[in-house]
Amino acid sequence: MHRCLEELQIFASLRMAAGDYEEILKYYKLYETIGTGGFAKVKLAQHCLTGEKVAIKIMDKLALGDDLPRVKIEIDAMKSLSHQHVCQLYHVIETSKKIFMVLEYCPGGELFDYIISKDHLSEEEARVFFRQIVSAIAYVHSQGYAHRDLKPENLLIDDEHNLKLTDFGLCAKPKGGLDYHLNTCCGSPAYAAPELIQGKAYIGSEADIWSMGVLLYALLCGFLPFDDENVMAVYKKIMRGKYYVPKWLSASSTLLLHQMLQVDPKKRITVKHLLSHPWLMQGYSDPVQWQSKYPLGHLDEDCITELSVFHKQSRESISELISEWKYDQMSATYLLLQSRKARGKCIHLWLPSLTGHASTTQLAGLVHSEHDAELDDIEFTLSTPVTRKAALKKHENKENVATESAVKNEMPFALPAPKTPFARSVNEKQAQPIPFQALALKEIQFTTVTPVKKPTNSANTDESTTADILPERRCHSVELDLNLAHVDSSQKKRRAKMFGSLERGLDKVITMLTPSKKKRCSTDGPRKLKAHCNVTTTQLLNPDQVLNEIITVLPMKNVEYVQKGYTLKCQTRSDFGKVTMEFDLEVCQLGKSEVVGIRRQRLKGDAWVYKRLVEDILSSCKV
Repeated sequence: MHRCLEELQIFASLRMAAGDYEEILKYYKLYETIGTGGFAKVKLAQHCLTGEKVAIKIMDKLALGDDLPRVKIEIDAMKSLSHQHVCQLYHVIETSKKIFMVLEYCPGGELFDYIISKDHLSEEEARVFFRQIVSAIAYVHSQGYAHRDLKPENLLIDDEHNLKLTDFGLCAKPKGGLDYHLNTCCGSPAYAAPELIQGKAYIGSEADIWSMGVLLYALLCGFLPFDDENVMAVYKKIMRGKYYVPKWLSASSTLLLHQMLQVDPKKRITVKHLLSHPWLMQGYSDPVQWQSKYPLGHLDEDCITELSVFHKQSRESISELISEWKYDQMSATYLLLQSRKARGKCIHLWLPSLTGHASTTQLAGLVHSEHDAELDDIEFTLSTPVTRKAALKKHENKENVATESAVKNEMPFALPAPKTPFARSVNEKQAQPIPFQALALKEIQFTTVTPVKKPTNSANTDESTTADILPERRCHSVELDLNLAHVDSSQKKRRAKMFGSLERGLDKVITMLTPSKKKRCSTDGPRKLKAHCNVTTTQLLNPDQVLNEIITVLPMKNVEYVQKGYTLKCQTRSDFGKVTMEFDLEVCQLGKSEVVGIRRQRLKGDAWVYKRLVEDILSSCKV
């Protein structure tokens, strides 16, 4: 009886937690997790009215604790920034327990992954990217902000192969202007300017120039100018300002790096001079254009017209609503329509015939039903078979048939195939090769491997903060040595554990409420993917052989893993048991060919430590 009451209480708590997702599910369909870190996760989603893909950053307010003000800073900054090379914020939803940030989705992934897939970039390709970086930073500085966390992981590649600057969690906007000195030491040690490491007061724009120099070096060389497994050794190298110059660097590239990586900030080149620098002008007739192509003050007439027709309101009233920039559903719909127009897509809102007749959730259910067969890895949906059936029956006529056809023909993207083949029948699960006993348990656990004790780096972006809001935390930065990881308070650990369990339970509850879909049959092999910068090809033609080879190597590299079909969910731990890195390795097939590949995706942890580890794993595999 007591146990039954406990289960009822837990279920009630989970149902209450599910209420936090109700608001976001009115406007978006949530799909798989595409990134995690600290107390946040990022999910791929689809905006119901426009059909556009978005990325939704989901944060737990209680788990954030002292880092909550930093999130507020990030949101405020992104609300005031609108630029072709800055990741666009579309929508902010805050509940009693959650903060949802709806952001521009960039399918090309991180610039970091692109760099390591190429070993290093040619000077011509690096110049294309770096002009975009300079454009973004010049604009950000013009708005009074210093980014303070520039690195390849915070630059995303969109579907047109353009860069988008993201993650403004450490940015600062000094009240006295950019010439006002800051004091907080933050950012990633490998990209930190010498004056930050010394604990001196510094100017944010000058610190950004140094980070841009490190970034350019990474583009041209494929590795960092100041790197070591020990963070203190990294600091010493930065203070000396000496770095290796590869033979393939041209004289003009070497000169530009020298001008940016000056230990004395007053001797560094400025953004203004970068705009027309000879190296950046090679092959171009004009200086870098830093002004925004999409200023918030200018409203697009076509998008306004579409919204006014859809909502049956005057253009003037729609313009007034958008001009308030509340970053609500109206703002999101306008910005997504504007994005479609910029890419040459039609600006059209789906299912206009249902306006006023069905709830937003029902609309979402109808749009989602078009793609159920293609998306087997959906984690969240509160639309039920009853609401779907009722809505479909009510609008089953020629008009809706035409609308559905238009949706299929005009959808600007192909929705992703199931992320992993783990959503299968119980019999198939038993037939899969299982590397360890723990998968037989109700709660899947990671295999435990005793880690080798050695100093390394860790990425924990939630440890840092902005200068002008939060108390100073000198050099308590995002990638401190793992030996310092144990300083996290036991209270914070308990919170993270509790809310992690709650999230997992919530996923299960909402999955139970989700109408079951046809699962992939047990004869299915690995996913078929297009060639991508984060896919490594192999010489073997048997995907099971490749999978077993990776499984053999992982324990040797002190990597814990859970197998889900052909995907291995991997993680590493520090000497104190804290998870320092999470990443996926998935065996896949490339297109219609017989080539077997290994898809890599970093979810959490230091990017360059991850690079070295994955390269070590793959080189050790006989594939």
